[in-house]
Amino acid sequence: MTRTDDVATASVTNVSRRCVLKGLVAGTFVLAATVLPRSGSAADDPPKFGADGMPNGVSRNPHVFLAISGDGTVTITCARSEMGQGVRTGIPLILADELEADWSRVKVSQAPGDEPTYGNQDTDGSRSTRHFFKPMREAGAAGRLMLEAAAARRWGVPIAEVEATNHQVLHWTSGRALGYGDLARDLVDMDVPPADRIRLKKPSEFRYIGKDGRRIVDAMDITTGKAVYGQDVVMPGMVFAVIARPPVLGGKVASFDASLARKVPGVKNVVAIDGASPPVAFLPSGGIAIVADTTWAAMKGRDALKVTWDDGPHAVYDSKTYREELAASARRPGTVVRAEGDLDAALEKASRRVEAEYYIPHLAHATMETPSATALVKDGRCEVWTSVQSPQAARDLVAKTLGLDTAAVKVNVTLLGGGFGRKSKPDFAVEAAILANSMPGTPVKVVWSREDDIRNGFYHTVSLERLRAGIDQTGAVTAWHHNTTAPSIVSLFDADPKRLVPFELGMGFSDTPFDVPNLKLENGAAEAHTKVGWFRSVNNISHAFAIQSFAAELAAAAGRDPRDFLLDLIGPPRLLPIEKEVADWWNYGEDPAVYTVDTGRLRRVLLEATTKAGWGRTLPNGHGLGLAVHRSFVSYIATVVEVAVDKNGQVSVPRVDVAVDCGFAVNPDRIRSQIEGACVMGHSLAMFGEITFEAGRVQQGNFDDYQIARMADAPRETRVHLVSQDFDVPPGGIGEPGVPPYAPALANAIFAATGKRIRSLPIGTQLKA
Repeated sequence: MTRTDDVATASVTNVSRRCVLKGLVAGTFVLAATVLPRSGSAADDPPKFGADGMPNGVSRNPHVFLAISGDGTVTITCARSEMGQGVRTGIPLILADELEADWSRVKVSQAPGDEPTYGNQDTDGSRSTRHFFKPMREAGAAGRLMLEAAAARRWGVPIAEVEATNHQVLHWTSGRALGYGDLARDLVDMDVPPADRIRLKKPSEFRYIGKDGRRIVDAMDITTGKAVYGQDVVMPGMVFAVIARPPVLGGKVASFDASLARKVPGVKNVVAIDGASPPVAFLPSGGIAIVADTTWAAMKGRDALKVTWDDGPHAVYDSKTYREELAASARRPGTVVRAEGDLDAALEKASRRVEAEYYIPHLAHATMETPSATALVKDGRCEVWTSVQSPQAARDLVAKTLGLDTAAVKVNVTLLGGGFGRKSKPDFAVEAAILANSMPGTPVKVVWSREDDIRNGFYHTVSLERLRAGIDQTGAVTAWHHNTTAPSIVSLFDADPKRLVPFELGMGFSDTPFDVPNLKLENGAAEAHTKVGWFRSVNNISHAFAIQSFAAELAAAAGRDPRDFLLDLIGPPRLLPIEKEVADWWNYGEDPAVYTVDTGRLRRVLLEATTKAGWGRTLPNGHGLGLAVHRSFVSYIATVVEVAVDKNGQVSVPRVDVAVDCGFAVNPDRIRSQIEGACVMGHSLAMFGEITFEAGRVQQGNFDDYQIARMADAPRETRVHLVSQDFDVPPGGIGEPGVPPYAPALANAIFAATGKRIRSLPIGTQLKA
């Protein structure tokens, strides 16, 4: 492949929310954590990948993550945030296995925001397992070696004669044994052994890794109501705050009258908060805060508040008009991202040409627990309790906002009642800190209502995808053209680039894996008018929906079975050296030599899912099977949806089969759970998810008009099929990859059932008579 033009932005190998925030806090915006040295570059340092490429990297020090008490209880510190994905179980299990700890005697503590100590703490990008698998193994193995060394020293025997196993160290020749609790004090002053002395277990020796059936750390507390989320934090003397925020991006308070609000019983204070001017990054939007004895009083006070807003230039934002603008842009030549062969000539020669446009609206995260944070400012320090995905980012922003040294700020992390990318933006923690700073010595909890969350969020980007293709007389695709047009996340942090940047294009677009001789991928211009933020799976949602829907449309045009057609479109098993073929490539921050785009793995999950789903089986009237396959976050997922559409256009999903190849399956239970949850979320956004704007304002406000899948809507049965990989195939991401294939598989199933092609999400009432 060759590249004929350049995208307008720098080459980025690893971009995270923390990367951009780090630049913001420092006072100068820096987009990239690492800029890939080009051919002929004078850069001396090789690019860093994986955990090493993230801010503050990783720690392998067992003293940081491990504590053993005299009674033998092993406490493992988890430095990532738990939002339902199971990281507080998965990460400690890895360390416990290498430590040879008895899982029933393991407790898990939560680390505060402190990246210099714990390493990178961004819980995003489906990175936790793939970045921390080896470091946690090394920390556990180092701890095991230290226990063995302590026992050998006690007994005066060579360390080679002792072995740690299942929470005790044995001296095989004498039969003596010491429990981990017996050796706890010996470890306090011991040095961590150097890496070359550490022996990692063989896979055959794993006690927990790669196996099912281990206790989920927080399950009992969650099911019995004991778990503490951000909204559950209670402190003596606490006051509560709700905030009237500008309804339009960049809007400000023109004037306000709080006289009636102050008369509401329980209202203690009214505080004006300055909002950031665009680009707003993760800073608060500003507005007027009502502080009261109770949340209810604060809300009633806000109801009584009279505010006049200066909406600013984004008051022109209207979703209906903007969709037309996106379509017009997508129909014009865009910036060429990747080109092979001669597209125009191939289209001219094609026996049949097919084109289609797909629309994906803005989406809201709508986490079940709305944003909340409690802050206390006292004696020149600020302490925050909140449910955030990036506690270090919260710490940095709070310190910057209050003018404190970072060491004077502590951010405690509670459980998250859902995250999906929303709680990587710590604006609500900064709001709490600002208000606490206005009331030193008094804890202040900021509470977001559901309406606050839906109307003042960071939204998944809106997108218009235009595709064209040519098919020859044999039914083979000879030409493929795709123009993706959507506002960029980068508009949060700098002047709106009006084009997607490499990390957005790398999500299922510039790495399109098809075996087509004439291909052109373009990126159209699109201006951002609202806060576009990371949403679970990010741009993979729009790219997968368009590409997998269009592939099925081509199969229908060619009169072929969708599975067989897609296999031919993917082509033979091969490795795609995307870093050599796309100048501004992006591979989820991973080394492309390790995490190569492997079409053989893509084919394998497709075959596995369709086989397990009984592809081609006879179905009742009104039922249909649809499929989609997609690589994201360096994992491969194929989804087959069986849909039932009744005569009234009511959609239900009796069954979903998902094949997953995420490399070596470190925690199979959690992988299945993540995929099951991804299917429910995929169903939500495919059927119901749509945020629209009028006069710059979000028109939805709660679950009555921004619906998520309820129990009656969710797939009746979800079967997850793990495609086994050997230990030497490194783990891929799993938190996000299950979402992108669901919507196109559902839309393709609806076409099979009804002949109706869905090209615009949400499906909503499109099938109603």
